[in-house]
Amino acid sequence: MKYLHQAMILSAVTFAAELIKLLLPLPVPASIYGLIMLFLLLKTGLLRLSQVEDVGNFLLEWMPLLLVPASVSFLTVLDTIQGMLLPVLIMGLIGTMAVMCVTGHAAQWVIRRGKEAKRDE
Repeated sequence: MKYLHQAMILSAVTFAAELIKLLLPLPVPASIYGLIMLFLLLKTGLLRLSQVEDVGNFLLEWMPLLLVPASVSFLTVLDTIQGMLLPVLIMGLIGTMAVMCVTGHAAQWVIRRGKEAKRDE
């Protein structure tokens, strides 16, 4: 029953994110709205991590398997985008490198900030 309750909470956040996407005329995916909402709910204390942790861990463990259908659907349209394949690969590579750099710098900043906070105590 605990898992069903946690899944319902995550489903409610997902549904609310879809509603926000319909209401706001911004080119932002509903998944981004959902991540922001979940983050804010957790940071404000309206939602405790223990209320969604088990189902979240389960979904993270199964994420590679859940990405298989998206990868296969990409392969089915490969002949359609073959003329654009090089620009798509270049954009993917640049985007991946940018995400890795930003994530690395952000992680280093958080680690440094944590060490400074410990020294100040």
